[in-house]
Amino acid sequence: MKRRDFIKRSAAVAAVVLPTMKVGAFQKVSANDKLNAALIGCKNMGWGDLSDMMITNEVECVALCDIDQTILNNRASELEKMGKKRPILFGDYRKLLERKDIDVVVIGTPDHWHCLHLVDACAAGKDVYVEKPIANSLAECDAMVAAAQRHKRVVQVGQQQRSSGHWKQMVEYLRSGQLGTVGHVHIWANFNYAAVTPRPDSDAPEGVDFETWLGPTPLKTFNPARFHGSWRMFWDYGGGLMTDWGVHLLDMGLWGLNVTGIPNKTVATGGKFFYPEGMHETLDSQTVSFLFDNCIMSWEHNAGTETGPYNRSYGVLFKGTNGTLVADRDNWIVYPEAGRNREPKTPEKKVNADYQDHKLHTKNFIDCVKTRNFQTACTIENGSLCAKYAHIGNIAARLNTALVYDDAAKTFKGAPEANRFIKPTYRAPWKFPE
Repeated sequence: MKRRDFIKRSAAVAAVVLPTMKVGAFQKVSANDKLNAALIGCKNMGWGDLSDMMITNEVECVALCDIDQTILNNRASELEKMGKKRPILFGDYRKLLERKDIDVVVIGTPDHWHCLHLVDACAAGKDVYVEKPIANSLAECDAMVAAAQRHKRVVQVGQQQRSSGHWKQMVEYLRSGQLGTVGHVHIWANFNYAAVTPRPDSDAPEGVDFETWLGPTPLKTFNPARFHGSWRMFWDYGGGLMTDWGVHLLDMGLWGLNVTGIPNKTVATGGKFFYPEGMHETLDSQTVSFLFDNCIMSWEHNAGTETGPYNRSYGVLFKGTNGTLVADRDNWIVYPEAGRNREPKTPEKKVNADYQDHKLHTKNFIDCVKTRNFQTACTIENGSLCAKYAHIGNIAARLNTALVYDDAAKTFKGAPEANRFIKPTYRAPWKFPE
């Protein structure tokens, strides 16, 4: 799976040279100029984020936190093998945040933990790199934006496509008008991992503090299908493909359209049609339409499948009067529309990726922390916007209905059945950050 390949590439921290960065980007940095970093959630993307930050030699890892003692010990040993100092290890993130020597915190935990981790980190005076989606609910998105703004913290959201050269070139191309009038953006994602095979409950693995993993969500028995990785397919912890891949791809659709607000209306439907016997709670077949004044942006996903339009398992398509632009993380291609005389209205075009986006994204965060620039490549406000689109789409699909969300009033107009999804009820002793 391409996503797994990406994680493996990101986690590789052996001598890497980035031709797209300025000369001297990896020069020696004095100890006084280094940022002390801590990682909360050490298994996958959080580790990739921290690893790419350390490539620059401007970041030193001083602390790790995880509820899985095996992962925690393994990551600490990996750092030592790299020639780094062994970090201090924590099972409780609150103890980690008490340390005054920590400058930045990387949050790589499951979605249901992002809100508390970020809000508390900001309150503790730390700058934050948080994985996407920034939250598992609409209300948590608002709480996180408020915390970052109140405490004046630099926040980077892990939507690294914002730092990609070929995605930036795509946006510039769309702004140029060469594609003509864009009336429809179509986005799709088809991945096998989103359909979960049923498994029986069991005891939690040795060294795993499962009750802490559950955090503010309802108390449940342990099941390996609801744990590492596949937790995304259960509503208490994630939002399925709509939030996992959706925030990345919806972000590109919104960026290309230059949309910075909530849609006029969202219409959606879906169900467990491919694998009705599957353990996943999230919908394995889903379509969503976001309506704007002069354009439609549609989303579809099909869990348990890998093929898609233009032979791409995922992608973003901009349909213009002069042609169709199709993009993914490998490239984007323009397919010209023929005019009345059969001549193409715009030239064919293809732009390939250089695959440096994640490293550039983490480097952008480091630079912004040092210069106190709050306009990171993907701000907390933009991360919130994209997450809200995904959550609104999921809520509409779960109810098989059309919804209008008032972002100022924080309510769905005339839809009390949808309003119950806005804010989660936290399990004691955890409290929602008001």
